[in-house]
Amino acid sequence: MNFSTRLYVGAVTHRRIRPRNHCLRYRAFWMLIDLDELSSLHRSLRLFSYNRFNLVSFHDGDHGDTSGKPLRPLVEQSLSREGIDLQNGAIKLLCMPRIFGYVFNPLSIYLCYGPSGILRAILYEVRNTFGERHTYVLPVLNPSGVIEQHCCKTFYVSPFLDMDLGYRFRISVHDERISIAISASDAVGPQLIAALTGTARDLSDRALVALLVSHPLLTVKVIFAIYWHAALMVLKGFRVRSRSSCPRTPPTPVRTEG
Repeated sequence: MNFSTRLYVGAVTHRRIRPRNHCLRYRAFWMLIDLDELSSLHRSLRLFSYNRFNLVSFHDGDHGDTSGKPLRPLVEQSLSREGIDLQNGAIKLLCMPRIFGYVFNPLSIYLCYGPSGILRAILYEVRNTFGERHTYVLPVLNPSGVIEQHCCKTFYVSPFLDMDLGYRFRISVHDERISIAISASDAVGPQLIAALTGTARDLSDRALVALLVSHPLLTVKVIFAIYWHAALMVLKGFRVRSRSSCPRTPPTPVRTEG
């Protein structure tokens, strides 16, 4: 059976520019999941399950409002508040799946398409290590070529970054390759530049086995890398900012682009 859901294999890089340099890089893989295909994937793949344990799995409760409700209606509700109607167009979620029952996604990205396949909006779901998450809702005003979007930071993530920052996103998504760059900047310029790049592979049990061998315990390594590099940054003299409260409002709408 042919699926629009695909695997992307590549790497994540983070580069701190100010007040000191600090870089990290790790190999990773993601699934770009068509939310309408989750039940079919569950039935068709032996190593992948939907809302059940497996070597690789996806759980609704790992995303959205953590209620475990199906994600599509939650995404459509967020879009509806901003006057965006997909008219049953596809919603695809880029994220790491659970591996052996565990996952931590610092960032999950929903690509929301209209009925003609044109990208209408992107939702950036950000999660911190305190168990909190927040979503930025950005309409896509110019869906051709590289998509550029920006918004103000409203959610505490890194203890080494101030809240008074702006995010800028550059996204390019194609069948064979995905590229995402995010910068966090203040009035002086960028403090952090992060990038995710991946090359597509068709989704199959064979492909999942190969990735479990080449990327063992990936999702555990992600959270370990966060804490390990935080310790290194403290030793380098990075100042820790106090944690602010999580926004209690619905997902943050952003109406600007470019």
